[in-house]
Amino acid sequence: MTWRPLGADPDLTNDLQAAGPLRRLCVLNLGFLRQSRLRRILELSGWHVTLGLPRAGDAVGIWGASPTAWRGRAVAARWNAPLVTVEDAFLRSIPPGRARGRLARRGPIGLMIDEDGLHFDPARPSRLERLIRAPLSPQQQAAAREGLARLRAADLSKYNAHDPAAAPPPAGYVLVIDQTRGDASLLGAGRPLFLAMLEAARDEHPGKRIVLRSHPETAAGLRPGHLGPVDLKPGEILCDGPVSPWRLVDNADAVYAVSSQLGYEALLAGHRPRLFGQPFYAGWGLSDDRDPLPRGPRGTASPDALFVASHLTGPRWFDPCRDRLTDFSGALDQIEAEARVFRQDRAGHVAFGMRLWKRRFLAREFGDVRPLRHVRRPGPEVTLVWAAKAAESPQAARVEDGFLRSRGLGAALTPPLSLIVDEAGIYFDPRMPSRLEALVAAGPPPGGEARAARLIEALIRQRLTKYNLGGAADLPPRDGRPRILVPGQVEDDASILCGAGAERRNLDLLARVRAERPEAQIIYKPHPDVEAGLRPGRIPEAELARLADHVAHAADPVRLIEAVDELWTITSTMGFEALLRGLPVTTLGAPFYAGWGLTHDLGSVPDRRTARPSLAALAHACLIAYPRYRDPVTGLPCPPEVALERLAAGMAPAPPALRVLAKAQGAMAGHAWLWRR
Repeated sequence: MTWRPLGADPDLTNDLQAAGPLRRLCVLNLGFLRQSRLRRILELSGWHVTLGLPRAGDAVGIWGASPTAWRGRAVAARWNAPLVTVEDAFLRSIPPGRARGRLARRGPIGLMIDEDGLHFDPARPSRLERLIRAPLSPQQQAAAREGLARLRAADLSKYNAHDPAAAPPPAGYVLVIDQTRGDASLLGAGRPLFLAMLEAARDEHPGKRIVLRSHPETAAGLRPGHLGPVDLKPGEILCDGPVSPWRLVDNADAVYAVSSQLGYEALLAGHRPRLFGQPFYAGWGLSDDRDPLPRGPRGTASPDALFVASHLTGPRWFDPCRDRLTDFSGALDQIEAEARVFRQDRAGHVAFGMRLWKRRFLAREFGDVRPLRHVRRPGPEVTLVWAAKAAESPQAARVEDGFLRSRGLGAALTPPLSLIVDEAGIYFDPRMPSRLEALVAAGPPPGGEARAARLIEALIRQRLTKYNLGGAADLPPRDGRPRILVPGQVEDDASILCGAGAERRNLDLLARVRAERPEAQIIYKPHPDVEAGLRPGRIPEAELARLADHVAHAADPVRLIEAVDELWTITSTMGFEALLRGLPVTTLGAPFYAGWGLTHDLGSVPDRRTARPSLAALAHACLIAYPRYRDPVTGLPCPPEVALERLAAGMAPAPPALRVLAKAQGAMAGHAWLWRR
């Protein structure tokens, strides 16, 4: 696969000037040098990481309270150099940091960089504590509430290898949170403290069920915890499965923690946790603290103030696709994209019905967790099927191109930037419910509508469509008649076979428009695949001359949409693109965007489409929540905003020069699971 940059995008360049001149950060821990993303975030934050002893003006960097931190503290004291502590931010990654494999090697999405102290050491002030004390503006309060609501709606925590479908224990329990042995935030506390916490939970809630939550690293076998099944009494539950942290605290009546982040998330979810340690969220009047802080109470603070400090202003967030610092919202966009891919692929996949040329990019798209396997025949083990062959493997999730696809046609073997994986149905088949319909009916999450509106604005500004082929639009002059655009379609396309009404051919579509609107100037645009001779759907020239006022050969869809007054279609995606640009759209079939009150529908649309979303809400479902995107530059799952920027800059996969070679490469990729075990 080759890349073809068609222009520079200033937004993709690195901006180190914002951080000022780089200061040397001297470290005595090789982990700072081995982890490229850690080093890059520090560099973008103004620090040049180097091994060695500090000179005048240098600082010494340590990783929290790690086993090697004492060396850095000693060197900083000996050379009278400032000490900088570095820790993971409260939204980190998909797997825990100690996990192995491709996902773990990506590193953290953000860091806490503290020149004052260490946020989980209560003996001295920290930058996080100072930020919590800072007055909140109304804008920060609103941002905190929206950020927390969005975090919870996306079901994201520090680590995100949990399964949102995994059910927590039935509601009404006391949640006791274990941690790993040697966790730096415990400041030396061990098993006796955790046993005392477990006993206190029993004593203070007699008759209540106890649920003991294992740390994700303990559940994964990476590090032992302090408590286990041997410590539980009959009727008490060990929860070590991939249960969502938010669902776990929501079902709890009370929460007990030492210093776990899950205790903090319980606080943010409305609990008043009982704390047996002294984490940063203790001492603000929001928790029941067993032991007083060594410097006395910190004062009072609201949950909003804690969230602003811990998630909005405290961390240095990183955008790995654009290679620059970002804000909490940008980090959340990235982790949400990665989590969507992980959640769909966590068990690995066996694929059927994938053409040879597609297998190379499918191996990359579905190979983050486990290598993708292909089989020649449908069977019960198949978990992925190309949507057009879904009838042969009805139990499998259907795969199809997304709505922001590429610079070039799929029929020309151009790989896509986005794919759809639908476990319920598929968007172009109205005969059955789909995941897209469920997303539209549910509505966007907090902030989702505004995000979609910004995405629509950028899409219009960059003049992007599904295939982005460009071309001219030499239309005849306006003659006073309303101008209607009629996009042709591939007549054996699945959207026609599944969702067309009475009109199933391009000739029938054009005849219907002419019959309904005899006064209009009709512009017919043949489908690119049909024009290229790759798919059926050609209208005889004599019929075109009789029914259309103008045929827009090889025309740019955006220019056409901008030049007409309305669009008529059976099921074409161009109808969706016109809708996003404010054009009235009439449908004769049942495309995915029909039936929601935003189009004039002459065909039969499913009665179940009763929701009435705004245009931005529909766009959120179609462009943000439904597809998954892959950045062609970094190879990472990415938000749609990154995919849009790549398409605008011409950074998209090019079709192979040799079709036979592409199919051979695909065949080899289809067997990658054999040598990647």
